[in-house]
Amino acid sequence: MKRVPSNPSSLLRPSVRALHGYTPGEQPKVRGLVKLNTNENPYPPAPAVLRAIRKATDGRLRLYPNPTSQALRGKLASVHGCAPENVFVGNGSDEVLAYLVRAFVEPLAAVPERERSRATVQYPWPAYSLYPVLAGIHGARAHPVALGADFGLPPVAALRRGKQWDFDAALTFVTTPNAPSGRGYTTAELEALCVAQRGAVVLDEAYAEFADEDARALAFRHPNTIVTRTFSKAYSLCAQRVGYCLAHPEVIAALDKLRDSYNVNLLGQVAALATLENPAYYRKNFARIRATREQLRRELSGLGWQVLPSQANFLLARPPGAPAREWLDWLREKRFLVRWFSAPEISAYLRITVGSEREAAALLRAVRRGPRA
Repeated sequence: MKRVPSNPSSLLRPSVRALHGYTPGEQPKVRGLVKLNTNENPYPPAPAVLRAIRKATDGRLRLYPNPTSQALRGKLASVHGCAPENVFVGNGSDEVLAYLVRAFVEPLAAVPERERSRATVQYPWPAYSLYPVLAGIHGARAHPVALGADFGLPPVAALRRGKQWDFDAALTFVTTPNAPSGRGYTTAELEALCVAQRGAVVLDEAYAEFADEDARALAFRHPNTIVTRTFSKAYSLCAQRVGYCLAHPEVIAALDKLRDSYNVNLLGQVAALATLENPAYYRKNFARIRATREQLRRELSGLGWQVLPSQANFLLARPPGAPAREWLDWLREKRFLVRWFSAPEISAYLRITVGSEREAAALLRAVRRGPRA
């Protein structure tokens, strides 16, 4: 008779043992740090949203929430000029992205080599670092394709010439505006890519509210195109974990089959609904963040930083003198948290969340005294 293994890790799937999980931005335990590392909105939810959440903390907490977020789907459909059948709501947009991988991508072990496109999760790189993790969890092939130094999206003709891009990939993620660079992409260039792809395309618009334009219309124009959004970045609801996607009704129906039961909690649904009912409050905050972003970009550039153009609520900036990693540590000593990535394409840069006007001013005062190699 076989013995029970003493090491439980030996019971895990090999792909899980080898998996490198997603690394979130640091959530500080030290009080007093200025937190500019995870692209959170520096302003609180609208007062009406807070009131709606407090009002919902009653006897309903003992009951399951609406399983399909039906009221929220209806409101989102009204906002985006579509039918509720075009909307799927998830426990954050990360859950929606995971369901899309499950819906469109075969595990690599299940397809012959000549059909590996069916098991491919493709994305321009650098991009949101969750994409390769989702591919690994599913046992799929992660296929990053390097962007140029300006992080622009190459035209379809250039992608064909390069011969690295897979136009048959089962699923292609495009973060637009790009993260971590903040580079914005036009609807026209995104549409050209969607038309050229024979697989599904996900336009991940986590930062669309801060951009000059968005591509949500493509979700209704092209059956292979899905647009994902979140209430976290622009709408100050990171803690509630609510995201959604817009897509063809057949895609939405497939996601509903994959959905975990009661996947979006009651307070999240209530908060998101109240958010959509207070657009003026949020439009004002979007404008404040965009104005602070441009002022911070100008000031940092004047101090010798190489700051990339951004249409998101963060800047990717290369500091002068000392290496970016040294600046990261120095700023932390001065009680500012920013983000550094070890990927070679961006390791010379820091990603800086656009905080409030006061936080931006404090950061600039610190930077003026920063290390010089």
